[in-house]
Amino acid sequence: MKSVSVIIPTYNYGRFIGEAVDSALAQTRAPLEVIVVDDGSTDDTAEVLAAYSDRVRVLRQKNSGVAMARNAGIAAARGEYLAFLDSDDAWYPRKLERQMPRFDAEPSLGLVHCGAETIDSAGRTLKTSVDGMEGRVAEAMLRLDREVIMPQGSSIVVPKRVAEEVGGFDARLPPSEDWDFCYRVAARYAVGYVPEVLVRYRLHGSGIHMNIARMERAMLIALEKAFADPRVQPLRNYSYGRFHRVLAGCYFETRELGSFARNVVKSLRYDPRNLGYFAAYPLRVMRRRRARPAA
Repeated sequence: MKSVSVIIPTYNYGRFIGEAVDSALAQTRAPLEVIVVDDGSTDDTAEVLAAYSDRVRVLRQKNSGVAMARNAGIAAARGEYLAFLDSDDAWYPRKLERQMPRFDAEPSLGLVHCGAETIDSAGRTLKTSVDGMEGRVAEAMLRLDREVIMPQGSSIVVPKRVAEEVGGFDARLPPSEDWDFCYRVAARYAVGYVPEVLVRYRLHGSGIHMNIARMERAMLIALEKAFADPRVQPLRNYSYGRFHRVLAGCYFETRELGSFARNVVKSLRYDPRNLGYFAAYPLRVMRRRRARPAA
């Protein structure tokens, strides 16, 4: 049976880390090891982890970011396969049991992911998604117009040799290092998918993904890396137009109207076909506001 190392990076998530570790230890297909990389936490994370004794390998480092924490886990892992789990998320018990047979059936796969349930800070379900993709999905990832691999930080299982081959996670890119890592794998290998909800992906106010400006900077670097490949150049204008269209919507929701306008202009410069989308924007906003429940 193929061996799996679970890698959990964490930073000041003492309130969540126990649930993540418990979900890894409760897998019906037991992992070889659970590695928690404590990225310089200053809260009660160390105390929570101490209760697990030798059931968990704990690595500690100075605060360097989630990418460096995952890379430390990759270097230390003894398993043939790596399963990543963010410390504010959790798995359902059969996650590894359902994913690993895909590698048995198709040893050439570079990555296997699965469906997810999005929850809030209290664990209440916000939505579920089983609309991921499989096969050669790199082009779909560049199009940025649908979910392809999500949530990338907690759903993916990767052969260790593949993670090492692509160079691990890029520490320059929080919070987009997950997308970049998965894209680099997908650009070289086919991807497998299990269309079942096996991950609980938590949205909460302190998540780094909430920083839109930081996400903008990181994704621009990730896209620049991707489009350095001449083979994908025909998608460039569509991809950048779509990216700035998404950013415009994010900035509109946070009432950063200057950034909203800046990204509208950029989106249209890259892809004038987005004009119809933005022309209908006021109507969509009115519909969303009407659909919201009264306070």
